[in-house]
Amino acid sequence: MKKLLLAVLCLPALGFAADGEYQLTLKDHRFSPAEIQVPAGKKLKLVVLNQDSTPEEFESHSLNREKVIPGNARGIIYVGPLAAGKYEFFGEFHEASARGALVAQ
Repeated sequence: MKKLLLAVLCLPALGFAADGEYQLTLKDHRFSPAEIQVPAGKKLKLVVLNQDSTPEEFESHSLNREKVIPGNARGIIYVGPLAAGKYEFFGEFHEASARGALVAQ
């Protein structure tokens, strides 16, 4: 019984250190916010809400990520840990307007 209680009490310390979650909205083929400040050295969870009726492909060469997000849907993208710096991303289907960056500090 003591071992079970000890195991339950240790669970939060084993893997429940919540990763940072950041929301990015895509509307009218533009990301909002266009720039997100994030902590360097931490894993991140980007939740991308596509409020347009058409799909968009989140793409970032510097983050080494790409993901198609259907219209009126959400996508989740994990990145990091990141070194300090600026990591640009864009919407491949509307590259002229759908642009943004993560700034790790």
